[in-house]
Amino acid sequence: MHTIIRGGRLLDIERHSAEPADVLVEGDTVREIGPPGLAAPADAIHRNATGRLLMPGLVNAHTHGHNNLAKSLGDRWTLELLLNAAPWITGNRTVEDKYLSTLIGAVEMVRKGCTAAYDLNFELPAPTSEGLEAIGRAYADAGMRAVVAPMMADRTFHRAIPGLMDALPDELRREAEAVAPKPFAESLAAWERALRSWPFPRDRVRLALAPTIPHHCSEEFLRSAQAKAREHGVGFHTHLAESKVQALAGMKLYGMTQTAWLDSLGVLGPHFTAAHAVWLDRDDMRRIADAGGAVAHNPGSNARLGNGLAAARALLDAGVRVGIGTDACTCSDNLNMFESMRIASMVSRVQELDYEQWLATGEVLDLATRGSAAVLGFGDEIGSIEPGRKADIVFLDLGQINYVPLNDPVNQIVHGEDGTGVESVMIGGRMVLEGRRMVTVDEAKLARDAQAAAERLAAVNADARALAERLEGPVGRYAVEWSREDYHIERHARCTL
Repeated sequence: MHTIIRGGRLLDIERHSAEPADVLVEGDTVREIGPPGLAAPADAIHRNATGRLLMPGLVNAHTHGHNNLAKSLGDRWTLELLLNAAPWITGNRTVEDKYLSTLIGAVEMVRKGCTAAYDLNFELPAPTSEGLEAIGRAYADAGMRAVVAPMMADRTFHRAIPGLMDALPDELRREAEAVAPKPFAESLAAWERALRSWPFPRDRVRLALAPTIPHHCSEEFLRSAQAKAREHGVGFHTHLAESKVQALAGMKLYGMTQTAWLDSLGVLGPHFTAAHAVWLDRDDMRRIADAGGAVAHNPGSNARLGNGLAAARALLDAGVRVGIGTDACTCSDNLNMFESMRIASMVSRVQELDYEQWLATGEVLDLATRGSAAVLGFGDEIGSIEPGRKADIVFLDLGQINYVPLNDPVNQIVHGEDGTGVESVMIGGRMVLEGRRMVTVDEAKLARDAQAAAERLAAVNADARALAERLEGPVGRYAVEWSREDYHIERHARCTL
């Protein structure tokens, strides 16, 4: 029932320090923190943390477990080209594929110091109870915490962007028109069935809802989804103003920003999370803040897909709750929260001439722990190492070159750590990674199974890939040309000569 962690140095984010301290864990919870020699029950398990820096587990505010089997399949993909490719990179998955893909990501995140994630997963053509349970089981088996939110839509990508279908050549238009999503009522019913039979403890793995992108969803769908989220007390997570195309689509379709439109529908609220939020203006930010909503800031993905630089400082100044995420392996290529923190810090510095407006390393680390924990709905349980919080603790090796010499642990974590310093990870008082070895997963078997699945899926999705590649040129050109239109804010960083 008790574990006493002795010999480690406990990170203090506010003071940028790491003083020697012992940590007493009872069951899954931190019970006491004190100076070296802290009293512990006689039967407590002793864990030697000499030469280790103890930091709270990082929390990934936005990722996509279904994309781990499709890791790094594209290079010069914009968001629109990635969405165009979605049917072939995620199609024809078995229930076991869904489990396997999620498990790949869980192992990577744990190895890189992440103990919880908000996973927006995708099943074609609609979510299923079996698929959602397989995804939840992957996180439970790995030992991670997760919020599992199935993405849903009742409009296809090609129909959702104004004018795109008409811009396609006749033959391609006919093929695109042949694709139809499931009615949203079926998707919501499948989600509710999964919620009723959910077999996992809610403090470890829970369900939420993710209508994928506002203009991919009808008004009726969005209202229904928000009603379900409120009825069941779960999160509502969507991709909002991620690209300039999406921002322009809102003005074209609704005569207002997508944020203003969601506000008019009553969708915004304390359980609402906007992923990316690159193309928000100050009024959009105020609306989300006033509703008590949150933003999942994914700076690596925003850059990888060419979507622009989100205004994180302005979001914080507006009172928006902010967490940090990695996004998916198809648009950031790894699930490394250390990298996401570093990029978040750097991006803030190229946006502002005034250095006092830059995100400080302490702010960034706080956003990636307590900030993201609040986005997941775990704000009172995880995100810091203190009595009463769950014992989600990352052990960093102070002998690793990133900490030689140890000058400022917060700066070195945010600007210098790349995941190689993670020696062990405890989640809920249980060692999940120990001595750089996954305790919960046979990684050799995982690698074999993943390679076999990737090769099989490449074969069965060959026709879908061929169609997407024929569509890529017209879709990409249409999105680029439309993006040249003026918008009332700018989030791209283009050099002029």
